[in-house]
Parts: sequence; structure tokens; C-alpha cells
Amino acid sequence: MGIAGTGRQVRRTSAVFRLSLIVAAVAAIPAFAESPAAGEAVPEPDGYRMEDYRAPVPSTLTGGTVVDTEEAVRLHAGGVPFIDVLPRVPRPKNLPEGTIWRPEPRKDIPGSIWLVDTGYGELAPVMERYFFDGIESATKGEKSAPVLFYCKRDCWMSYNAARRAIASGYKAVYWYPDGTEGWAEAGRPLEKREPEPRPDE
Repeated sequence: MGIAGTGRQVRRTSAVFRLSLIVAAVAAIPAFAESPAAGEAVPEPDGYRMEDYRAPVPSTLTGGTVVDTEEAVRLHAGGVPFIDVLPRVPRPKNLPEGTIWRPEPRKDIPGSIWLVDTGYGELAPVMERYFFDGIESATKGEKSAPVLFYCKRDCWMSYNAARRAIASGYKAVYWYPDGTEGWAEAGRPLEKREPEPRPDE
């Protein structure tokens, strides 16, 4: 074998060695980095969900009741207050005078109260107060009164909000994880909604 042939053999051996290192590194990635398999149950976290809010959600809510669309319709007809917690980009501060700001429109379940941006895993004190003031208004100050939380399908924010209400002592908390998508797919109407005014705007 000539010098050129020897060089090609060395390069092939080196490439195979590098490839084997890559394969070994990929195999070493821990299983928890993978997303839940289709149909696999999603466990409730120990606390609030702090990131990746648009992802498959649990089918349970400790201390509360998970409802499907049929039950949500029944609760709605019975006058149970519905609270939407979907976030929306706030109006930027210090916009030049005369700037027209058009936030993304929201259509939600008729009669709902939109407590915008209150489904994050951690809330600033002013937003936490806004959240609890909104629930208190919806339930007329009765912690035993029923209240339902939702946003969109596969959105952890409504889970966080329901869990936060339970932790604060509300006794009849409902969570509707299919949210506006499930409602619309069942042929139920949606209506344009503006959020309750944020205290920080």
C-alpha cells in the first residue's frame, strides 16, 4: 500500500472513531430530557410549573376537580364563574406619543373574567394581589363558592392558577384543561374579551 493509501486508511479510522464518540454521547443523554410518549400520563409537579407552559398537562388536580367540555358547559349554565388566565404581551412602556398599540385579540368563553398573566409559576406581589382580588370578586368573597379556571389546551397556566387558588383555601376549584379549543370544537360560542385592567399598566 502506498503513502496515499495509508493516509486514506488513517482518515477513515479517525472518522469511524469520531462517529463512535458521537453515538456514545447521544446514548448517554438522560431519559428525563425526553418528552412524555404519546398517551403517557403526565404527573403533577410538586409545586407550580415554572417553564415550558405549552406542553401536555396532567389529567389530575390535587384538591380540585378536572372537568371535560360537557361538565364545563353544565357548570357554565349553572352560573359558576369562569376565569381565563391566558397571558398577553402588555403595552410596551414609553411608546412614542401617537403610537397605535393593537394587542392580540382574545376570544374566550362568554361571561368569563380574564385575569391576564396570572398563570405563571411565580407571580410578582402586585400580580398575585390582582389574581386573588379577581377571584374574590368572582366568588363574592366566599371561599366555598365554585370557580373554574382555563386558558388554552395543553397550557400549564390554568393548572397553576387552579392550584394557586386551592393553596389559598378555595374549596370548590374546577380546572378545564381543554380550554377555548375544547369549547369551540363542541360548537359552543366564544366572544371577544379584554382583560381586567392590570395594576402595573
